[in-house]
Amino acid sequence: MPGTGGGRPGEAARVVRDGLPEWLAPVARAAETIRPSQLSRFLPPQDGGGRQSAVLILFGEGERGPELLLMERAGSLRSHAGQPAFPGGALDPEDGDPATDGPLRAALREAEEETGLDSRGVQIFGVLPRLYIPVSGFVVTPVLGWWREPSPIGAVDPQETARVFTVPVADLTDPAHRVTAVHPRGHTGPAFLVESALVWGFTAGVIDRLLHFAGWERPWDRDKRVPLDWRA
Repeated sequence: MPGTGGGRPGEAARVVRDGLPEWLAPVARAAETIRPSQLSRFLPPQDGGGRQSAVLILFGEGERGPELLLMERAGSLRSHAGQPAFPGGALDPEDGDPATDGPLRAALREAEEETGLDSRGVQIFGVLPRLYIPVSGFVVTPVLGWWREPSPIGAVDPQETARVFTVPVADLTDPAHRVTAVHPRGHTGPAFLVESALVWGFTAGVIDRLLHFAGWERPWDRDKRVPLDWRA
């Protein structure tokens, strides 16, 4: 699909900022200026270590307005089991150069493999700075996408994905759905109680910063705390 920035793995993947809905403009602007340290305190190792990976932060428009695509990882996985996340994963050799368009192709490929999404309907409109997940050793490139032509989605492989769902941006910005997650080891971070899930960790941190720098954040009670074993 020419001009969308999407396409099949192996095809050209590029950033296209034209033709976005007006409500996405603040996110696109933030992506052009945001610095790595403004997104996370965990930055890629200076020695170049870590496994290169990418995630797709896909914005669409649903019945309740702007929404974000998320998935819940299968509970049997070795890494981040049962955790809500953006679609994504490690770069494959066929994705290409990790320093250029490799992360774009990887984000689209992984989203197809995990959610059944047709990437030809996705317009890549921005790329955020690379971040680091110390617990798994992944160096992650967040790729921003506009779901220009929605397609059916669902868990493709139940051994990898428990479910696929969308979350209205209105719910993510609603102070009633915002909490501080408390890890058993004591450290804390922003989290969201949405769609019967607690979104926390890397995914929640990126969402939190995007809402802030896009000017969508609303004041919320940071003293409202939820333990990560909240279902127990």
